[in-house]
Amino acid sequence: MERACGELTHFDSRGRARMVDVSGKDITRREAVARAEVLMRPETLDLIKTGGTAKGDVLGVARVAGIMAAKETGRLIPMAHPLNLAAVSVHFRLRDPDAVLIETRVRSEGRTGVEMEALTAAGVAALAIYDMCKAVDRGMVVSNIRLVEKTGGKSGTYRREGEEPWEG
Repeated sequence: MERACGELTHFDSRGRARMVDVSGKDITRREAVARAEVLMRPETLDLIKTGGTAKGDVLGVARVAGIMAAKETGRLIPMAHPLNLAAVSVHFRLRDPDAVLIETRVRSEGRTGVEMEALTAAGVAALAIYDMCKAVDRGMVVSNIRLVEKTGGKSGTYRREGEEPWEG
């Protein structure tokens, strides 16, 4: 269940930002899945498919960028806890005629969830695609970064309605 606006966890009773104390939480297996999209000209997607960009393997670089971003989330997002991640994966789907779809999956055993790590990985992977292709298409749009699923912890499971699971 979503919290009401007056119950945001990253603010104290006076409205000051704070890092949530998770020391009393149980250690559980936690996993999160996030997605993002990069919209582009069809010619740009064709370059990604054929490896025709001047900077090299667009999706390979974006995969590494997403993994690195998940590992650095505690340094990038002010109130995110630094976490010991067990696994991070970044997958892509090319959607003709004009989009790269990104899915990230992050797992840990800990006291707090990995939603921010999955979202950060998806966003940075998308930005890496933009960076790799901007010389040929500055009009690309990074869009629709969202949490698709999270499991583990006191709040249990969340699944976004309307999201189809990815096969393989």
